[in-house]
Amino acid sequence: MRFVDLSMPLDDVTPVDPAFLRPKIEYKNHLDTVEEMRAMYGIRPDQLPEGQGLAAENLTLTTHSGTHVDAPWHYHPTMNNGERAWTIDEVPLDWFFRPGVKLDLRHLPSGHLVTPAEIDAALAEIGHELQPLDIVLVHTVAADAYGRDDYIDTGIGFGREATLHLTGKGVRVVGTDAWSWDLPVSLNRQLFEQTGDPSVVWEGHKAGAEVGYCQIEKLQNLGDLPATGFTVACFPAKVRGASAGWTRAVAIFDH
Repeated sequence: MRFVDLSMPLDDVTPVDPAFLRPKIEYKNHLDTVEEMRAMYGIRPDQLPEGQGLAAENLTLTTHSGTHVDAPWHYHPTMNNGERAWTIDEVPLDWFFRPGVKLDLRHLPSGHLVTPAEIDAALAEIGHELQPLDIVLVHTVAADAYGRDDYIDTGIGFGREATLHLTGKGVRVVGTDAWSWDLPVSLNRQLFEQTGDPSVVWEGHKAGAEVGYCQIEKLQNLGDLPATGFTVACFPAKVRGASAGWTRAVAIFDH
C-alpha cells in the first residue's frame, strides 16, 4: 500500500491560526526530565544511562489546532432538525475510513462562495457520482498560502446550499486545505457587514443543524492525490464531550 500524509504538523511556529489560538509547545530534552525520573522511579541522575532521562513535551492547544475533525456539536446544539448533536467521541467510526473523492477547485478565487452547480461540474469533470459516505476533499487556493501570514484569510467557502448539496447525497465527512470550511473569517465578516444578513455568518457550519456531518480542516498535500481511487483514514482523537478531535489524516492506495 501507498500512504499520503494529509495532515499538517502541529507546531507553534507556522502561522496557521490567529495568534490567540496558536498552540504552545514546551519541549523537554533528556536532561530536563532527570528529576522527573527521580520522582517517578526513585532513580538518581547518575544511575541513568549517560545521565539521560526521557524527552517529553507539554502542549497547550484547542481541539481545533492543526489538522482536525469538527463534530456536529461544534456547529449547533442540535442536528438533524432537533436531535442532540453528537460530540466527537460519539460520531460513528465508520464515517472516517471511506473512499475519498478530491475536487480540484483551485480555479475559484479566494473569497468565492461555492455553489451546488460548481460542485456538480467538478464531479462531472472527473466522471464521479457521489456515493453515500464518500469522503469529499477540496483542493483550494488556500494550499499555496500555507506558511504565510495570510493563510487564515485565504480560501473559498462552502455555505449552506453547497454543504446541504453534499450531505443530501449521503456525504457525512468533508475536508478542506483551508483554515475553515466556510469563508475565511475576515471575508465572512465583510460579507455580513455589507449585507447585514446574519444568515451568511458560518452558514456552512450551521448547515450541520439540518444534517449532521463532520468536516476536516487544515488538510495538506491534496495535490498528491488523484481525483478518486484512494481511501481516506481520518479517525479523530477521542476527546470526551468535545467539539473536535485532532487527526492524522492519510490517503491510502492499494497497489
